[in-house]
Amino acid sequence: MQGDSGRTAEALFEGCPAGLAACREVAAAVAALGDHAVRVSKTQVAFHAARRGFAYVWRPDRVGHPVAPAVLSVALPRQVPSARFREVVQLRAGLWMHHLLLTGAADVDAEVRGWLAEAYDAAG
Repeated sequence: MQGDSGRTAEALFEGCPAGLAACREVAAAVAALGDHAVRVSKTQVAFHAARRGFAYVWRPDRVGHPVAPAVLSVALPRQVPSARFREVVQLRAGLWMHHLLLTGAADVDAEVRGWLAEAYDAAG
């Protein structure tokens, strides 16, 4: 998976196959939603809809927090009460960032796909 910068998710998750598998599963879920852009930086894979980014997969060990192979951050228009989220932060009125630890592809289940769809719709 390559972003518009030329960087790849494979390079970002080098040495972390579970993180790469989770990232690929998120990418597959996002691809099913419709048109989007992928941007890969040194620390994350960002998924953008028409107006803004709505989902980000990143390596916590790259920022000093080796808690899981990957973290999915989902930008939602509301705070979602779920014990699955490690942290939820209100960025501004009507925008909440939800952080979910991913141990592998299986963590991207129907519930997560629903949150991704909601985030995509809000960002479009």
